Amino acid sequence: MLTMVMMLSLMLSIIMMMMCTMISKTTKKDREKLSPFECGFDPKSSARSPFSIQFFLIAVLFLIFDIEIAILLPIILTMKWTINSTWMMTVMIIILTLIMGLYHEWNNGVLEWAK
Repeated sequence: MLTMVMMLSLMLSIIMMMMCTMISKTTKKDREKLSPFECGFDPKSSARSPFSIQFFLIAVLFLIFDIEIAILLPIILTMKWTINSTWMMTVMIIILTLIMGLYHEWNNGVLEWAK
């Protein structure tokens, strides 16, 4: 009886796998199916075209400052449970580090979009 159930389950699973492979076959590969989809329009240029490095740098700077702001927000909640002088010193160090980083990037010309 056990052998019969095992054989039946094996045959059923093999039949299901064969049916899935026959159903999932793609019919014909044509140009529309192989081209990338861009809002319903045909792409006019290569997808490998280079992009502006200034845009990339501004995006990275935005992410860095966004994460640092997310780090600063919980500091406001901890003000109730810490000593005011320690809390104020910590906040000032973090903000001073952010300002120094921004000044350094400004001096290096990273923030200039057009040259």
